[in-house]
Amino acid sequence: MDERSALRRLAAALPAAGDDAAIVDGVVVTTDMLHETTDFPAGTTRYTAGWRAIGASLSDVAAMGAEATAAVAAYAAPSLVETELDDFLAGAKAVCTAVGAEYVGGDLDTGTEFTVASTALGETDEPVRRSGAKPGDVVCVTGRLGRTAAGLRAFEAGDVERGNDLFRFPPRVAAGRALAPHATAMMDSSDGLARSLHQLAAASEVGFDVVWSDVPVHSAVDDYATDATDRRELATAVGEDFELVCTLPPAAVAAAREAVPVSLSVVGDVTANGVRMDGEPLADEGYTHE
Repeated sequence: MDERSALRRLAAALPAAGDDAAIVDGVVVTTDMLHETTDFPAGTTRYTAGWRAIGASLSDVAAMGAEATAAVAAYAAPSLVETELDDFLAGAKAVCTAVGAEYVGGDLDTGTEFTVASTALGETDEPVRRSGAKPGDVVCVTGRLGRTAAGLRAFEAGDVERGNDLFRFPPRVAAGRALAPHATAMMDSSDGLARSLHQLAAASEVGFDVVWSDVPVHSAVDDYATDATDRRELATAVGEDFELVCTLPPAAVAAAREAVPVSLSVVGDVTANGVRMDGEPLADEGYTHE
């Protein structure tokens, strides 16, 4: 099976695992696994790896509209190097501090490849799920898309300092909390905008009509995109941006924008069926572990 087939099989057996995180008695729990070959390009510092690994799980907490409380990680590498461990810990603690959570420990092991399995915890009595979107709602995104895609291009170009900076994304925990009273459905954009829309559409049994010119694109994308088609691909189909994609009743947009501490862009409408951009079918493309 490929990754998506495996996830569908697991979701069928574990209904509580169908959203960005599971909810157990008001506690939000989520876990992620990142590998050097698929997630950390050459030049990624251990500080960035710590930030990014923990941040990925914190982003799932954000997507549930929850308050982040704590995180742990299992760290494995071919050898346990003191400076690398210190740097990883510093990055993990820093991203937790940025969202008001605490990094509280984890596990260590040796292995053939640098790998991090991270778990984040949060709290909410009213989680926002993927399944509440309704025709007539609008679809919105926080921040700007394409940050990770630009980071990957920076690493490829040998600009590791900029690549590391772009890889240290801000988890949108505060934005998720602010959106929670207003959003009808929400998830993070870790798989990219296009795939996120398809996932939301399936969970809510709706469709989307999105306008490309309304999609907010990270400024770094323009430094690396080769043409207009490449720019759209970087912003919508590479993924790993960890912004929030949500649906809102039109009447709630103004209040949500006032509450959310980052930009909130309306990019389209919720419809009865189909996922389209500028009137054309939008391919279900995005990030996949390979």
